[in-house]
Formats: sequence, structure tokens, C-alpha cells
Amino acid sequence: GRKAALERSPMMHARKLAILALAGTVFFWGTSFTATNAAYAELPPMTVIWLRMLIASAVFLPFWHRLPRLQYRPGDLPVLIASMAFIPCAYFALEGYAMVFTTSSQAGVVSATAPLIVAIGAWAILRERLRWQQISAVAVSMAMVAVLATSGTTQASAPAPLLGNLLELGAMATAAGSTITIKHLTARYNPWFLAGLQAAAGAIFFAPFALFGPPIAWGALAPQTWLAVAYLGVLPGLLAFGLYNTALRALPAASAALAINAIPAVAVIAGWLVLGEALTVVQLVACGVIIAAVAFAQWASASPSAAPQTVPEPVDLRRAP
Repeated sequence: GRKAALERSPMMHARKLAILALAGTVFFWGTSFTATNAAYAELPPMTVIWLRMLIASAVFLPFWHRLPRLQYRPGDLPVLIASMAFIPCAYFALEGYAMVFTTSSQAGVVSATAPLIVAIGAWAILRERLRWQQISAVAVSMAMVAVLATSGTTQASAPAPLLGNLLELGAMATAAGSTITIKHLTARYNPWFLAGLQAAAGAIFFAPFALFGPPIAWGALAPQTWLAVAYLGVLPGLLAFGLYNTALRALPAASAALAINAIPAVAVIAGWLVLGEALTVVQLVACGVIIAAVAFAQWASASPSAAPQTVPEPVDLRRAP
């Protein structure tokens, strides 16, 4: 009736905003691979990541006082620590070195596995419904990632594609852990607070790796290097995380994560346009199969029959074994 329609209206509005937030996330994260490779031309990986986090923290700091008051509860601290350990610490360490050994386009395609890993984790931990189409997509995508990882060609921007792609796959596993913990935390914590906390944690964690690394001729860095680092800090580093956390508040974790299946396409196009990267025919086929698999899973999750009649209560991660 009319009451039900009125109740659905705010939900539909929130869902539309969440979809827009995911679109921005996909664009910024997809182009981050190209910007990262550009920054690596003159700076070590850990230095790039530290500068990225430092810039994101500096941009976030003036807005700190405008956020709603925190709703901390006893037991939240371990979940917060786990979430920050996943992203930014483990994730950027793995992805940072992955980008040394593989191309931005290949790493972008491997990132397509993240939503499928999240789907399994959300089913096991958050009790979100997992359909057989998603399970099939996980199996197919993982097989194609193996093809992609073993068929990469050695080139100037990818000296060891197998190692790089496997490191990127490990980064996707930590990204899945972050998505699940962030989904739990957004019930009480502002999404932008969590994005700022991620940036601050990364700035602290990566500082020793950057400051005690090889000496850098800061004054000799090209303007495009500084531009790439600034882009990474402001847009993929802060804005994209805030948008993704916002979407996680309104959508199931598996549904939100499935939206990033478009990242490979953005990464491939950006790598081709900006860096002149190329993929082999075998890799192009693997890319197509991965994108088709995750698109199939997304279609299944969006169909009317995919929605459960009741929403189960999520597991309290503070008491999970």
C-alpha cells in the first residue's frame, strides 16, 4: 500500500546514491593503476604509498570536526584494528610490489576477483545469501586469473608478470577482508571517518619503509610524478574509499563489491591510453571471461528472485571466534 511505497522511497533513493558512489569508486580505482605505474618511474613503491596516504590524511584533516560523533562500543577496537590491517597495511604492501612486476592493465584484471572473494566471505561471516551463479563465477574467474598470471609476457613495465599477478591476487584477498569488516563498522561509524582512519593508519604504517628507504632526489622529480602522487592521494586514496564505504552502508557487501567488476575495463583503457600497454590474445580472452563471469554473478544478485524475503541479522564480529 501507500505506507509500503513511502518506506521504499528512501531505500530506493539511498540505493541510487550508493550506485553513483560505486561508479565514482570504479573510475578512481581503475585509473589508480596507471597513476601508480607513472609514479613508480621515479619513486620506490613504499614511498609512493606513504605519500599517497600522507596526502589523503592532510586533505581529510580539515573536515574531521564536521563528522558526526563516534558511536564506539566496547569490543569495536579489534574489528577496527583488523580492518586497518587489511586496508591499507597488507593491501597496499602487496599491491605496491605487484605493480613493480606486472602491468597496470593486468593488475586491474586480477582485481576483478575481489567481488567474488567478498561474496564468499559475506556468505560465511555476514550471512548474506550466496547463489549458485556467484559460486560458479568464483570458480571460473579464479581459473582465468591463473591463465592470466601464467600467460603474461615479460616487458619493460612487467618484468615478472606471474609474481606480480599473484601478489595482486593476495591484495584482493585482503581487500575482501576489509570490505567485510567495513560493512560491519558502517552500522555505527561514519563512512568518511573510516576512510580518513584508513589514510592515517597507512601514513603511520608505511612511514618507516619510506623514510628509511633509498635516498631520493626530491628536487629532481618530474612534475608528472608529483601529479600522479597527488592524484593517488586525493582521488583513489581518500575520495574513492569514502565513496565505497558510503555504498557499503546502503548495500550488502557482496552487491557493493560486485560493482568493481568494471575496474579491469577502466584499468585496461587507462593503461592503453596513457602508458601504451598491451595485452596478449590469451590475456584478452581471459579478461573477457573474467568480466563475463562477474557480470553474470551481478545479474543474478540483481534479479528479483535473488532478494531474500527477510534480511538475516549479521554476525557480531566482536564476538566471532
